[in-house]
Parts: sequence; C-alpha cells; structure tokens
Amino acid sequence: NAVGKEHIVLDVSCRKKGQKYFVATDRWQTLTDIEVSADLLKKLSPYCDEFLIHAVDVEGKTQGIEEQLVAMLGQFTMRPVTYAGGVHNFEDLTKLKQLGRGHVHVTIGSALDLFGGNMEFEKVIKEIEA
Repeated sequence: NAVGKEHIVLDVSCRKKGQKYFVATDRWQTLTDIEVSADLLKKLSPYCDEFLIHAVDVEGKTQGIEEQLVAMLGQFTMRPVTYAGGVHNFEDLTKLKQLGRGHVHVTIGSALDLFGGNMEFEKVIKEIEA
C-alpha cells in the first residue's frame, strides 16, 4: 500500500523438479512446494505490476533457455513477464519469441559481449526491437 502495486516487480526464482518448476528461496538454496504456473502468477497479479522469472538452474551458465518454462510463461498475459536465465545466442532469442508468443521479455547478462560473452550488445538490441 505504501508504494502501490504499479511500482512493484515481483521476482520469482524457480528450479525444475521433475517436469515442473517450483519457487526457490534463500539464495536459490531452498526449494518450496509452490509450483510456478500461470495459476500462481494469476494469484500474485493483484500485488504487482509485472513479473521477473529467474530460471535458476540455467542462470549465468549461457547454455540455453528453459524452453518449457518460457512456453508456460507465454500463456500468461495478465501482466508483463520478463524471463531470466541461460540465454546463449540469437537462436535462444528466436525460441523465446516463439515459445513466449511475443509476450515474454528477456534479460541477458553473461552472454553479452559487455560481460565477456559472445553476443554483441548492439545486435541484441536490433534483434529485440525487430
């Protein structure tokens, strides 16, 4: 109530267990029994303006995105969603657009040339804007 939900981005970190993703807490060390799903995001939507979803199993590894998670996020359209984790190359950006149905935004860190990765920042900007 102090700042208003329009100023809140809810960061949900998750790990894959079996075929589902569950909220991870305590610096990603504790796996909860709360499943990350469109239903969960819908329940949390009244308390924020958008979501940042960290796929912690691939975060910082630049070995590819969690395609199943991105596809699920692409089905949720009530609030903006940004995906973080594993982006390795431009193919991952293409997959993200397709699987996320154009609804899922992305953060890229380790894969950017600015941080020693192989993706040129300027090319990434052009690709995202296209």
